[in-house]
Amino acid sequence: MNKEVISDKQGIATIVWFIIGSSSVFIMGMKAKQDLWIAIILAVLMAIPMALIYSRLHYIFPGKDLFSIIEFCFGKFIGKLIVLLFTCFFLYWASDVSVNYGSFIFTVSFDATPMIVPMMILIGLCGWGAKNGIEVLGRYSEFFLKMPMFFLVLIILLLMPDINIRNIKPIAYNGIKPIIKGALNAFSFPFAQIIAFSIAFSNFKKIKKSPGKIYIIGLLIGGIILFTSSLISILVIGINEGETRYYSIYTAVSRINIGVMIQSIEVIVSTIFILGGFIKIAILIICTCKGIAKLFEITDYRFIVIPITLLTINLSFFQYESVMHYYEFQTDTWFYFTFVFQVFFPIIIWIISEIKKSSLKNFGK
Repeated sequence: MNKEVISDKQGIATIVWFIIGSSSVFIMGMKAKQDLWIAIILAVLMAIPMALIYSRLHYIFPGKDLFSIIEFCFGKFIGKLIVLLFTCFFLYWASDVSVNYGSFIFTVSFDATPMIVPMMILIGLCGWGAKNGIEVLGRYSEFFLKMPMFFLVLIILLLMPDINIRNIKPIAYNGIKPIIKGALNAFSFPFAQIIAFSIAFSNFKKIKKSPGKIYIIGLLIGGIILFTSSLISILVIGINEGETRYYSIYTAVSRINIGVMIQSIEVIVSTIFILGGFIKIAILIICTCKGIAKLFEITDYRFIVIPITLLTINLSFFQYESVMHYYEFQTDTWFYFTFVFQVFFPIIIWIISEIKKSSLKNFGK
């Protein structure tokens, strides 16, 4: 298998797009109500230790991805069982994100078109991106990264007249419990989802510095963008409307209407959402293919990208009954469903890795 080496800028840009992609039309941490801005800050702080764990694993095992590390830590038999679990999780996750995009396109644009049609087009493009590899996706991410930052500033300026500071008052009125719930939701979706890069990334230009730099800076930039977009949106539409809308940020931006020249700014949000979706689904397909390649000892994961892409399309069609079903699963179940993969397994793998590394050092002496 050819080594896919990613630069620091490409890695950071890819993580930023991955974080903001499928989150850019949602207000994060809605369970915290008007305190969602506190919940998002807590979620980012909770994700930082996990990012450090992922980067530490890259440092201990240079040139290896999480699946290879799992086999080293747990042995061939148990290791392959854990890899199988992760592979199934990534396949489910890829189809889950695909449903998100299909539902959005169907709801806001093509309500007379069967939802599977835009999903097939998008997932097909993602399969092409996955086949080109993480280096190509990194270059795309770096090239387009300035776009969401520029338009975020533009949207903030255009929404300034509609901002009402009373929409986030009183602070902590409902106590700490809703804030914690909102933080846990925002942690699992999208910040802890950077677990995918422990598989997508394996080779860095500077192994001692690059992993930590890429994970932390990417996480912080993505966190700042989502914090700002969620806060501005809730300041504009308020908590009551925010809770009743599936795509709250899209709703807030659709209020921008300045004369004849500046209308339909929400198209920008849709574009950012779909670009992020392309990168995110492509990376999840790569992770799934790498898992299958590890299980069956296939040398190049690209060999199975096309069948996995087709399988993702099929699964996404049957996964949820409606947008409401999808939204309820994300807000009520996703954290518990993903905790074992985003937190439990990575911590166990890291602890075993440190023990084995220490043992090997002592044995060498």
